[in-house]
Amino acid sequence: MHDVARLARVSVSTVSYVLTGTRPISQATRDKVLAAMAELEYQPNAMARGLASRRSRIVGLLMPMDERGLGATETAFVTGAAAAASAAGYHLVLSPVGAADSDDLRRLASQRMFDGAVLMEVQVEDPRVTALQEAGVPLVLIGRTGDTAGLSYVDIDFDQTVRDAVDHLVELGHRRIVYVNHSAATIEAGYGPALRTRDSFVAAMQGYGLEPLMTPAEDSAAGGRAALAEALAQAPDLTAVLAMNESAIFGILGGLTTLGVAVPDDVSVVSMVTSAQVAELATPALTAMASPGSALGRIAVEALLRQLEGAGGDHHQQLLPCALEIRGSSGAVRLSPAPGGDTGPPGTGPPATSTEGADHRAATR
Repeated sequence: MHDVARLARVSVSTVSYVLTGTRPISQATRDKVLAAMAELEYQPNAMARGLASRRSRIVGLLMPMDERGLGATETAFVTGAAAAASAAGYHLVLSPVGAADSDDLRRLASQRMFDGAVLMEVQVEDPRVTALQEAGVPLVLIGRTGDTAGLSYVDIDFDQTVRDAVDHLVELGHRRIVYVNHSAATIEAGYGPALRTRDSFVAAMQGYGLEPLMTPAEDSAAGGRAALAEALAQAPDLTAVLAMNESAIFGILGGLTTLGVAVPDDVSVVSMVTSAQVAELATPALTAMASPGSALGRIAVEALLRQLEGAGGDHHQQLLPCALEIRGSSGAVRLSPAPGGDTGPPGTGPPATSTEGADHRAATR
């Protein structure tokens, strides 16, 4: 910086102000400093600046990773977070830290490798939250713990998302709907979205006086095929599958095709928390509750940066619903002769009309 100041014929403090932007500098002076930096091939040392300021300008995005890696829907969360960090002059570092890695997280936090953290794949009881709080690291969750007092978070509004998905299927006449969730181990571990959608599905179906049928699925195509077999064992007369498991959804579709079941003529399929890229890969293209992943990643980082800059105010707590995007995998129940000569979907009475569905939503909301 002294060399740059001498060449530009300005003070060292002026060079510092150009680099940090902490004080306004005239464009002519700024140009002289930048020209001197270019001539000397000077680049500020980020680690040295961090030591001097006690700030790394690095934000950690902490999420568990497995052999599946990041799919298109998960990537949207990351890209939204990365764009928000970059726009504010921060770097986003992805760290594969899950709920079982709290000891590693404590070591990472004690070394002050990042200024703050965004947590993904949050469990209802998540030890990462306690570890970061004890280390004094600012944090924001993409997801929610069971007790959110004193925490900042952004999350999907699973109640509304599930309700809208069930409304869509019921208005199409479906009565036998099976929900395919994440794996039994994921549910047992307390993964928030799996628990919240399970409870929301029960409430939405019971609101219509319908039986809530559910089955877990391993996060794989084979898991989807196994879940479909279990669903058909529960309800041989099912007419719709609602799923929140992108890794299993293609196994479900493939399993239906193998059985000679047409989508959506025989069975409708709706995928929840899904990106448009994933939905368009399926045949037919999936009707989906579209994930607001990019927006959630951006909002989480912006809330964290407000904390870091001392402008956090109250804790930021926000829910965003998924949006229904109708494609080719959902349709009206095919009418077929039922016992006694009546007409209706297998195992049910007459399908509800759109007006009935709208009246029900108005009454229950």
